Amino acid sequence: MNILFTKIRDKHALWYKGIVFAFCVAVCTYLLPKSNSSQTAHVNVGDVWLNNDFISTIDFLVKKTNAEITTEKKELKKQIVYFKKTPGNISALLSNLSNLPHNKAIDVKVLLDSVFNVGIYFSNQQNIYQDSVMYIVSNNEVVLTKRQKLFDKQKLNHILSQQIANNTVVNEIVSQIQPNITYDEILSNEMATEDPEVNYIYKSKIVKGDVLLHKNDVVTEEQSQILKSYNQALTEQEIETSQLSIIIGQFLACILVLGIMMLFLAFFRKSIFSQNTQVTFIFLIILLIIIITSIVAKYNVNYIYAVPFCLVPILIRVFFDSRTSLFNFLNIILICAFFTPDKFEFVFIQLIAGIGTIFSVADMGKRSKLFVSALLTFVFYVLAFVAYHLINNTPLAISNIQSYVPFLLSSVCVLFSFPLIYIFEKLFGFVSDFTLLELCDLNSPLLRQLSQKIPGTFQHSLQVANLAEEACYKIGGNALLVRTGAMYHDIGKMSNPRFFTENQVGEVSPHEDLSAEESAQIIIGHVIKGVEIAKENKLPETVIDFIRTHHGTTTTRYFLYNYKKEHEGEIINEDLFRYPGPIPFSKETAILMMADGVEASSRSLKKYDAIAIDELVDRIINHQINENQFMNADITFRDINQIKKIFKKRLMNIYHVRIEYPR
Repeated sequence: MNILFTKIRDKHALWYKGIVFAFCVAVCTYLLPKSNSSQTAHVNVGDVWLNNDFISTIDFLVKKTNAEITTEKKELKKQIVYFKKTPGNISALLSNLSNLPHNKAIDVKVLLDSVFNVGIYFSNQQNIYQDSVMYIVSNNEVVLTKRQKLFDKQKLNHILSQQIANNTVVNEIVSQIQPNITYDEILSNEMATEDPEVNYIYKSKIVKGDVLLHKNDVVTEEQSQILKSYNQALTEQEIETSQLSIIIGQFLACILVLGIMMLFLAFFRKSIFSQNTQVTFIFLIILLIIIITSIVAKYNVNYIYAVPFCLVPILIRVFFDSRTSLFNFLNIILICAFFTPDKFEFVFIQLIAGIGTIFSVADMGKRSKLFVSALLTFVFYVLAFVAYHLINNTPLAISNIQSYVPFLLSSVCVLFSFPLIYIFEKLFGFVSDFTLLELCDLNSPLLRQLSQKIPGTFQHSLQVANLAEEACYKIGGNALLVRTGAMYHDIGKMSNPRFFTENQVGEVSPHEDLSAEESAQIIIGHVIKGVEIAKENKLPETVIDFIRTHHGTTTTRYFLYNYKKEHEGEIINEDLFRYPGPIPFSKETAILMMADGVEASSRSLKKYDAIAIDELVDRIINHQINENQFMNADITFRDINQIKKIFKKRLMNIYHVRIEYPR
C-alpha cells in the first residue's frame, strides 16, 4: 500500500492530467447530440434548404398536424347529426286528389306513399340539412342515408308535375305536405357531448429513398410537417435500437481528438505540459466553447456560427504561441462540428476564419490589434461563406442578409478578449503581452523609483534589456518577456545601492570596511531582496523568475578570491559566496543571465577594442557554461554562439569600437 501511495505521489502531475483528460472526454461525450435528426431539427417554414437533396434514410408515416386533427374532429361532429323519421300523413291531401280522375288520384296516392316511405325533408328550414350524409333514426335504428336519395320540395314538385298536368293542384299538394324527416335536437345534443376520435392519425407514408427536400427549396408547411415526422421516427428508431453504438463512437472520437491535443503538448510543448495550471487552462477553454456550442445548438442550430470560436486562438496566443493556438482551435472545431447540419461547411468556414484570426494577432504588441482582429475575423467569415455557397451553387444563401448576422456576432465577441485576458491572468497567474508592455513602461511606479533611487543600476538594466531582447529576436523566444525581466532583475539593489559599483561615486567603496563574507552576503542578498520587493509590488511570477535566476548558483568570484587569499591553506565553504539560485530553466532566463554577466563585466574593461570585447564575452559565457548554469534551459550551443556574436557586435556599438585596418 505504501509503495502504491508513493508511486501515485511521485506521479501526481501525470495523474492530475489524466483526471483532467478523462473529465473533458466524459463531458464532451455527454454533450454531443445523440440523435441523427439534428440536421433538420431546426428547419422552419420559409427557410431555404441550401444543402444537397435531403433523402429519407427510413420508412415512416407522416402524422397529421394538431390543426388537421382538430378540423377532422369538427367535421365528425358536424356529420353526427341525427334526424327522426315519422310515417307520412296524406289524409290532408285527399281533398285535393278528389278533383282528379279516379285512376289518376290512385296513382298520385301511391306515389305519395312511396315518397313518404323514402323520406321528405325541407332543406330551407335549418342549415343542418346541407350535409351530404344524414343519420336517420327509424324504429330505434340509425340508417346512414345520402341526402340526394331523399325528397325536398323541388324534387317533389318535379315528380308530381309528371303525374298531374294541373300546376295549381301540384302547388296546393306540395304546400300542404309536411316533412316526415325532421331534426332530432335532443339526440344530436346528447351525441355531440362525446369527443369523437380520429380513426387514423397518419395522412401519408414516406419510403426510404424519397427526397424530402430539394436543394434551394423554400420549406413549405407540408415539408416542415414531413421533417418533424421524420425526426420523431428517427428518434424513436434510435431509442428502440439503443444509443450504445452512438455513445461509443462519440466517446472514441473525443478520446482521439482530446488525446491528440494532450500528445501535442507532451511531445512538442513540454514547457506547457509540465505546468498543470497551463494544461488546465487549455482544456478549460475547450470545455467552455463546447458547452456554449451545445446550448446554442439545442435552441437554434442556425446561430451556431454566433459562438465566439475565434476567441480561442486569441486567448491561447496571448498566453502561449501561435502553433499551440492553432492546434487547440483545430481540435475544438473537430468536436463542435458534430453539432452542425453541414459539418464540412462548418469546418471550412471556421478554419478560414480561425487561421485568419491567428495571423491578425501574430504580433500582440498593442491592444488596438484586437479591434483589427475583430474586423478581419468578420471579413474572413464572409469570404469563406460566400466562397462555399458559390461552389455549391446556392446563391439564395449569399443574398440573404440574415445569414451574416451570426458572423457579425461572433466577430464582435472577439472584443471580449479584453476582460477575459485579465480574468484568466488573475485566475491562472499568466502574463499576457499587454501586461508585459505595461510593466515595461518607464513611467511605471517601480521603474521610476529604480531610475530615481539608483540611476546607475537603472542604466545597467536598460543595457541588459537591449542586449537580451536582441538576442531573443535572433534565436527565438519571447523578446518582450525577457526585456521585462531585464528591467526588474536588479530591483533588490535599491536596499543597499552604494554597495554596487554602478552606483558608487568616487573611488571609496563601502566594502573596504567589511569582511569578504559580509560583502558577499550583501551582494547575494540583492536577489532575495529583489524577490521580496517584486512580491510587494505584485509583479507576476514569470517576471520574478528572472530575479531569482539571473545569477543562478554562481559565486561572487571577487570576494571569494579575496577570501581565499586571506585564508590560504584553510578549508573554505564556498556556499557562503554562492547565490541561492535556481539556475535558469528557460531560454529567456538563460539569455538574461548571459546578458547581465557580459554587460556588468564590460564596465570594468580598461580598454574597449574588438579583441578585449571578444575575450570578455567568451570568458563570461564560457564560465557560466562550465558552472552548469544552462543545464535546465532549452538552449543549444548553436544558440549560445549566436548570442555571443550579437553581444560582441552590440557592445562594440555601445562603446564606439572601430575595427583597426592594417596599414
